[in-house]
Amino acid sequence: MNVELGDLNAFLAVARAGGFREGARASGGSASGLSEAVRRLEAQLGVRLFNRTTRSVALTDAGAGLLARLGPALNEVEAALDVVNGFRDQPAGTLRLNVPVSAARLVLPAIVPQFLAAYPGIRLEVIAEEGFVDVLAAGCDAGIRYDERLEQDMIAVAIGPRVQRFAAAASPAYLDRHGRPEHPGDLLGHACLRGRFASGAMPPWEFERDGEVVRVDPTGPLLVTLGGAADLAVDAAIAGTGIVCLFEDWLRPYFESGALEPVLEPWWQSFSGPFLYYPGRRLVPAPLRAFIDFVKDGGA
Repeated sequence: MNVELGDLNAFLAVARAGGFREGARASGGSASGLSEAVRRLEAQLGVRLFNRTTRSVALTDAGAGLLARLGPALNEVEAALDVVNGFRDQPAGTLRLNVPVSAARLVLPAIVPQFLAAYPGIRLEVIAEEGFVDVLAAGCDAGIRYDERLEQDMIAVAIGPRVQRFAAAASPAYLDRHGRPEHPGDLLGHACLRGRFASGAMPPWEFERDGEVVRVDPTGPLLVTLGGAADLAVDAAIAGTGIVCLFEDWLRPYFESGALEPVLEPWWQSFSGPFLYYPGRRLVPAPLRAFIDFVKDGGA
């Protein structure tokens, strides 16, 4: 069967983005071009790959099956073609990273501008989401996560600060009205601004001091999705709504400005920094190799 590689890539773009217009934006093509490519592919395969309505585009069972096998296969094709990058003076191509919002905000800004300046032939695409993903199936070259979220068959490279802390904070006005907690257990009597993952899991707040670990599950007037909506919780804390718990680096600018005041600082728990991870069972694309070397050489 003589199927065009471009048509397969068009199918992949639409499937991953969830629509033709969205796929066009992600791939830099046109919605009409993607639509024509998918129609051509469906005609060649003899099956419908998408159910289309005026409002939505959804994979058929046949399309879902093709997507599951095609993504990793095309990644391997790209990796094989990328071998020629080793003969360039400078690597070129697209590097796709899947990262949590915290890494996009707190880790990558110190790396990306210098990396792109050093490698003008590389285009960086960053997808920010909280759940751990199969980077190959998601069409990405590598990801950034913390060690407890890494799978054993992944190669991990330290990136960003090696020690981080979770910090609790509230506005001075809130603390003047409601008092300043002296022990994590005191939080149960305060308005706490909580977060939960997209999966629905809501992690407790964890504190540690002199070997004593205290986990609390406080309540409050606001619950946000961790990552994308965390700034709403910060804004509410600044406005005096309650106490927020987040990465120290995320809150530091507000400590420095006085908009927020540290709460229970002697109890703030430290944890190891994030890792860049990628599968060890495939050729490493030249843009990713350049990024790995840049991080290892101190670009972070």
